[in-house]
Amino acid sequence: MRVVLSTYGSRGSVEPIAGLAVRLRELGAEGRVCAPPDEEFAKRLAELGVEMVPTGRPVRPLVTTVTPGSAVGLAQRAAELMAAQFDTVAAAAEGCDALVATGPLPVTAGARSVAENLGIRYVHASHQPVSLPSPHRRPPARRGQSLPPDVTDNRALWDLDAQIANAMFGDMLNTQRASVGLPPVTDVRDYAFTDRPWLATDPVLSPWQESADLDVVQTGTWILTDERPLPTELVTFLDAGTPPVYVGFGSTPLHAPEDVARVTIEAVRAQGRRVLVSRGWADLAPIDDQDDCFIVGEVNHQALFRRAAAVVHHGGAGTTTTATRSGAPQVVVPQGADQPYWAGRVAESGIGAAHDGPTPTFESLSAALAKALAPETRVRASSVAGTIRTDGTTVAAKLLLDAAD
Repeated sequence: MRVVLSTYGSRGSVEPIAGLAVRLRELGAEGRVCAPPDEEFAKRLAELGVEMVPTGRPVRPLVTTVTPGSAVGLAQRAAELMAAQFDTVAAAAEGCDALVATGPLPVTAGARSVAENLGIRYVHASHQPVSLPSPHRRPPARRGQSLPPDVTDNRALWDLDAQIANAMFGDMLNTQRASVGLPPVTDVRDYAFTDRPWLATDPVLSPWQESADLDVVQTGTWILTDERPLPTELVTFLDAGTPPVYVGFGSTPLHAPEDVARVTIEAVRAQGRRVLVSRGWADLAPIDDQDDCFIVGEVNHQALFRRAAAVVHHGGAGTTTTATRSGAPQVVVPQGADQPYWAGRVAESGIGAAHDGPTPTFESLSAALAKALAPETRVRASSVAGTIRTDGTTVAAKLLLDAAD
């Protein structure tokens, strides 16, 4: 069986897809990944022996140069993403048996159209539940499009969200579909999602509340076991003292990274802890040359978080799950998108603290750290760690394989 896996996003989007490709290979199938051509993604997939088809523009320059939340240039970027599905992904999917897509709506709507045109199976997968229509929560606002704050009927808001999606992406999708002889789509969002989407999150950390609207298949998180050793210099730092507090915001840009670095490092030190700072795409850096602070780049988080006193992060789905599996207490400082959801889940689960808003102060972060570093939080985090499933890629791969029999 041959499967093409299409995604567009940061490391949190590419890593799970890579995990599914690896598991498919282990079960005798072939997984080909269509992903952004960023050098770090290409290197990671090459390490894993996964075939990569570069798709669209590199993500990092877009993320780090576009003002967070800005809709400037959005239509052009969306059109380019969608066109890449009809062009690059369509070529990669020739001769394949299924197409699995995750990412923003221009990607998934385009990917389903490709699968429809080729007559192969299509699966929509989401690594967070926030974007899936549910009567239990409000839809997230689409970039440049606000939702009325006074409307409390979630179903009405999801209907409005569908209308907004049609206005934003309907014409560009149907223009592309017409070019390959496909009829127009009247509901872009629901067409992309299908009535049976997959939700690749852990049912304990991120439970899906059933509804009559969607038949969601929750596979568990697509975890790729990371066996890379930690760098020698990092191990030396870890061995030289008490467990440090990790601080990192992954692929998320920050408005004032120098201020964030200063506040977080000072707040961690005030708790009597050493600091481990991850550069990330915000390019965080130490604020002085004291030896209680160590800077890291790309590193094995699965191994590192097990040695951390706590993990301060942005609340990406992958980072939150990895920290939860490690048993490390967390402080989530959400910057946007689905990150407030994950911050809420960490707080509700008792495994850490959710910072109120994206901009930490010394006082606000100190309070959150005090909660995360409390002994009872460590005990709870350790307990929850043992409940996180690790078979998500196996579940997803077997669903694909069984459907092909």
